[in-house]
Amino acid sequence: MSEIALMDERQRRIRSRNRALLLLLLGVVALFYLIALVRLGVWS
Repeated sequence: MSEIALMDERQRRIRSRNRALLLLLLGVVALFYLIALVRLGVWS
């Protein structure tokens, strides 16, 4: 493999990992938001 192809592969893996981390972070934020709403009694 050429050096350029290896760099492209590395960039693709980094982008993929960043997207996964973003989704995880958004999921945690949404979970905390829902927990806060439930504790405040919005739906009770």
